Amino acid sequence: MKKVIVRKPGLDAAFALSLVLAFAAGCGPGRPDPLAPAFRVTVPAERSPFPTPLPSGQEEPGFVLRGTKGWAWTWDQYLAEIPYLARYKMNFLMSCYTSVFTDPVKFVNRWWEPLPRATLDGIGKVAAACRGAGIAYCFSFHPALFSDRPLRADSDEDFAAMWRNYASVQAFGVRWFSLSYDDIDVRGRDVAALGAAHAGLANRLFRGLRAKDPSAELIFCPVYYWGPADAGEAGLYTEALGRALDKDIFVFWTGDAVVTPRITRKAADSFRRAVGHRIVIWDNYPVNDRTGALHLGPVIGRDPDLDEAAYGYMSNPLSPQNEINRIPLLTCADYAWNPRAYDPGRSIGQAILQLADTPARRAVLRDLVELYPGNLLSGSPSTGYNCVLEKLAALIREPGGRRLAGRFARRVESVAARLDREFPASYAETKRTLAAHIVRAKEMLSAPGPARPNEGRAP
Repeated sequence: MKKVIVRKPGLDAAFALSLVLAFAAGCGPGRPDPLAPAFRVTVPAERSPFPTPLPSGQEEPGFVLRGTKGWAWTWDQYLAEIPYLARYKMNFLMSCYTSVFTDPVKFVNRWWEPLPRATLDGIGKVAAACRGAGIAYCFSFHPALFSDRPLRADSDEDFAAMWRNYASVQAFGVRWFSLSYDDIDVRGRDVAALGAAHAGLANRLFRGLRAKDPSAELIFCPVYYWGPADAGEAGLYTEALGRALDKDIFVFWTGDAVVTPRITRKAADSFRRAVGHRIVIWDNYPVNDRTGALHLGPVIGRDPDLDEAAYGYMSNPLSPQNEINRIPLLTCADYAWNPRAYDPGRSIGQAILQLADTPARRAVLRDLVELYPGNLLSGSPSTGYNCVLEKLAALIREPGGRRLAGRFARRVESVAARLDREFPASYAETKRTLAAHIVRAKEMLSAPGPARPNEGRAP
């Protein structure tokens, strides 16, 4: 049983509400300065211990597992993040199942084929680097999504094909594994029977893994992986899954919704009761689903006692911008280590301070976060919410707004130029993203009529 530490309730919720309201007002008419950032970041003068230290008398951090996953990352990107995970006390790195797709760019998934040698070499390097850094590497696999031949749960032949890939990864000494069935189409299917079938498949895989290594662990991602999942079709599936699933298998859960401004203890307890297993939170922040959106503000709206309901906390990241993802990732690390003391405003300032070693570098990262505070702070459920282009569109819609919008676009150009100057050897993907946003901003400014952020060239 974890030691329960009392903290002033509502701090994060009040902070989040004030920022969302400020952001909502930031683009509206009547603001004294409509170009002023609605979200302000204060970078402190000195570094503090980070993540926030545990209180006296508490020896264990909030969540047992604390980490992130990739999102169609390359193996070199995974390797680049391991030192940061270790430095900021995260202990879990899961590869994305899209990283082992037959084509990770076009999302072709021929899961039954043996993993290519290059993929196995990449996994081996990442697993070894994680082991050296004291981080649990978790291999993830999805035998249905984007596949023209989804695995048949009752087929020995299909299971053997899938097992071959798990076994080849387990040969590297990997202990943690995930089997995913998220985001598949279940319309018209008997969801209770599907839940039981998924439990049987996971159990069979788990038995095989533990036969080779009694310390092997498995996390299953169900079809209904969000909300209480205790009523309707979700309830039928979850109850059948949980009743049949081996008691030692963990279950992933994203929170009160798929992409959610709040993850509450109430919803976590409801889901945990419904599925009857230990859960690991798969937080869909700051993920952008490879849309070009940047979510750089601190994680907010996560209850301070979620660690009483969940075994682990995993952040879903930006892609392909893994380097700039470190800013919000560090706030997730801060939250996961000591959720009861988590302060988003303090955390984002310290994250920037940790990642930049000169005043000029800290200033440009601060300004970038203020341009792109992200969907949580903007009150949007969309992983593709583009703070810069949305603000530009709002300015253009105001009377005389094109002049202001032009000034704002030039500010974005200035921040991009400073990022290039201050970090000449870093943030290549972020620089490409900013360049695309600037091109789209100019298109919006030159087009007649109302501005729409997502028309024309994809940012």
